[in-house]
Amino acid sequence: MRHGSRRASAFLARRSLPAHRRAWAAVITATAAAAALIGAFAFVLGSLLVAQPPVERYAGADAVVAADQKVSYTAKPWGSEPRTVSAHLPERVRLDRSVLARAAGAEGVARAVADDSVPVTVGGGAPAVGRSWPSAVLTPYELTEGRAPESGGEVVLDTALAPAGSRPGDRVTLQAGGTTGSYTLTGIAETGHRGDGTPAVFFTEQRLTGLAGHPDTVDAIGIVAREGVSAEALRDSVAEVLPERATAGSDRGLRVLTGAERGEAERLDALGGRGDQLALLGSIGGSVLMVALLVIGSTLSQAVHQRSGELALLRAVGATPRQLRSAIGREAGRVSAAAAVLGGIGAVPLGLAMRSLLTTDALPLPVPLWLPFAAGGAAALLITLLVRPVAMLSARGITRLRPAAALGAANAPEPSEPGRFRTVTGLILVFAGLSSAGVATSQGGQAAAAAASGAATSLVIAVALLGPWIARIAMRVLGAPVRRMGRVSGFLAARTASAHTRRLGAALTPIVLVVAFVCVQLAAGSTMERASDRQASAALRADLVATAPGAGLPAGAAEAVREVPGVTAATGVLRSSVVLAHREVGEPKLDRFPVLGVTASQLSGTLDPQVTAGDLDRLTGRGTVAVGADRADALGVGPGDTVELRLGDGTRVRPKVVALYERALGLGEFLLPREALAPHVTADRDQSVLIGTAQGSGTAKGSGTEQGVGTEHGVGTEHRVGAESGSGAASAADVRKALAPYGGVQVRPATADDIRIAPPVSDEDNAMITIGVGVVGGFALLSVISTLALITTGRRGEFRLLRMVGTGRGQLRRMLVLETGLVTVAGLVIGTVVAAVPLTAFAVSATGMAPYMPPVQYGVLAAAVTVSALAATVLPGASGGRFVLKRRKG
Repeated sequence: MRHGSRRASAFLARRSLPAHRRAWAAVITATAAAAALIGAFAFVLGSLLVAQPPVERYAGADAVVAADQKVSYTAKPWGSEPRTVSAHLPERVRLDRSVLARAAGAEGVARAVADDSVPVTVGGGAPAVGRSWPSAVLTPYELTEGRAPESGGEVVLDTALAPAGSRPGDRVTLQAGGTTGSYTLTGIAETGHRGDGTPAVFFTEQRLTGLAGHPDTVDAIGIVAREGVSAEALRDSVAEVLPERATAGSDRGLRVLTGAERGEAERLDALGGRGDQLALLGSIGGSVLMVALLVIGSTLSQAVHQRSGELALLRAVGATPRQLRSAIGREAGRVSAAAAVLGGIGAVPLGLAMRSLLTTDALPLPVPLWLPFAAGGAAALLITLLVRPVAMLSARGITRLRPAAALGAANAPEPSEPGRFRTVTGLILVFAGLSSAGVATSQGGQAAAAAASGAATSLVIAVALLGPWIARIAMRVLGAPVRRMGRVSGFLAARTASAHTRRLGAALTPIVLVVAFVCVQLAAGSTMERASDRQASAALRADLVATAPGAGLPAGAAEAVREVPGVTAATGVLRSSVVLAHREVGEPKLDRFPVLGVTASQLSGTLDPQVTAGDLDRLTGRGTVAVGADRADALGVGPGDTVELRLGDGTRVRPKVVALYERALGLGEFLLPREALAPHVTADRDQSVLIGTAQGSGTAKGSGTEQGVGTEHGVGTEHRVGAESGSGAASAADVRKALAPYGGVQVRPATADDIRIAPPVSDEDNAMITIGVGVVGGFALLSVISTLALITTGRRGEFRLLRMVGTGRGQLRRMLVLETGLVTVAGLVIGTVVAAVPLTAFAVSATGMAPYMPPVQYGVLAAAVTVSALAATVLPGASGGRFVLKRRKG
């Protein structure tokens, strides 16, 4: 009996598949696109997981001894076992210099070399890195001319730095360690590996140690092995002689890196950046899976629904529910298998394109031979396994009818309301989405973002389930305007939409999906960027800023500027990061926050964080910190309390809170004294020096909250150039002259970007926006086209009937345009509302402002949705009208 049932379902599947090619074409498109997108994400995630920083600076070393650049935090979540989380440190964790002798004495070691580096400016401002000549063997560099340096006044230049025609014995001007001096060129060296791309200047080891400023510690130790010693044997022997900790009193351990791991000692934050990218791609990947399931489910449901009359008739003549569901499942399985294979193949070029957006010099993404096959195959298998049960579930409603009831259902109009289960589930999801949005308003940081994301997902799925109800409400609002737009065409468009709310709801779902998804992706970043710009602009008091691109400025630069007549204040801005261990909804978290190191006594004329409690003048010494007001509330601290932080090199500190301030979005969550931050950064160089002059008098220079947003990013700078005029005010030329000994210094009017804690838009942000909006949004837009084209194709019988009763081709076309306009407007409005709910919750929590999306971006989105909808309905509808006309003439 079971065998006969299988044969019957197989027979039905074979016979009906060719008869429904047009309907299955939309399913093929959606399935292939979903498989391609899922496979591409699997491709990129797999490439990121195996990515390692390139080995360049230490290409000549067999092993590298470096400190552990990770910190960990263990805590017990509510009602669970203890969990440990970790984070990468952005600054170099140094080793005690005594480790060098231990490593040199290990078995199998031919040579152990201390490797330190300092920023150097050559001649007119070319940035370089200063190293000791003994460390040249680690890259390796080889002399092409001259000899090695032998005294503190001699150097060897990289061929990339040596001026044309230069020879040993020439004099070169270098700025290193805060001073400028003239050195004798003793040699020129070249290499095929230049690390991070910065050319090198080689000093004697004694001179380099003095310039580095940390004689008791080293950045890393390069190991050259004896002949015939394997990497594993070398690692084991060196590890045996090393101490447990990098320095006395430190909790940082030591690592012996060999093979591809050596690159981790060169690019400190490459793996930390990889972790951030994995988290972001994982979040987007979850959205991709949700979008794919919604698109495939909606398309399959519509394709099966258009055959409800046929399925009801088959049920009436004796086909069993199992036979019909099995037949639909077999059809869908055959179609999806072929489409998924095509999608799996398409995942490879799409994945390569996404990989090219994410790969950087610091972390190139490899393409192992197995990865394309694994990613494409996994995506194809996943989609194939998903499609058949979804198709069988879509057919359940009509196939479970009794034969007598099915006979009436074959000729009955489509139901205009969703079933009870679907309605209840949709209402529950609406409640869940609104509740998540409410939770987001009371949370902060990642908890608010997660709650807002959950709200958006719940509301989008709720719209898909409650589509007919939403369509009915939309018709009540938009039906009358549609009728007035055309007497016959408007009447037909309004009547057909009102009579088929289920179909209208199916058409709305993909439009709501693409609008909500793209709005959330774009508006979240725009809102944070706008708020950050406003606060940074409002905080700026400086008139001028001095920068030295590439090399940075030493601490003495700010002191030199303060001596210029007419300068009222000057503070160096030292950038770094701190790590905060805390709990979020009971879970242990390690968050990295970028911070600024400043001179408190110079802030009155350069920077105004808008202090709400405490006294910023007390931000001095190595034991104080100022905290953003919202972060202080989250931590439960105030002036006089202490907060535990890890500085950029992992050092634990408990500074005393001396002030709370309001403009944390622009300036960061923590402000530290420069002297407290300087010993814990890789290079003690200010990114800029903020300069207040008598002309500025310490008034607000930005176009911030109080003054409105003057540009797209809220930075208005046109009024700052007046610092060169006016009696008693220092000019840019005066400051430039005072900084001339430092070489390559630029002095210009200050802007909010000079103090913003993060750049306006980084390359990584652009890559994520392109992937999140371009790729995923493009797939959602494709679902709009395929779903609407499927619906329009299924209405050929309706168009034929309208033509037979006298409807003109022009009237039919205008009816389709009006219907498309109705669907598009309703979809745009509902999608915007669905996005606005979580965005408002997130924006209020994070910024205290309303969400913002640039009008141009929303206009492009609306235009793309409108054009796609018109192309998917008018073109198939017009071809249907011509087909009917030809038949009538025949």
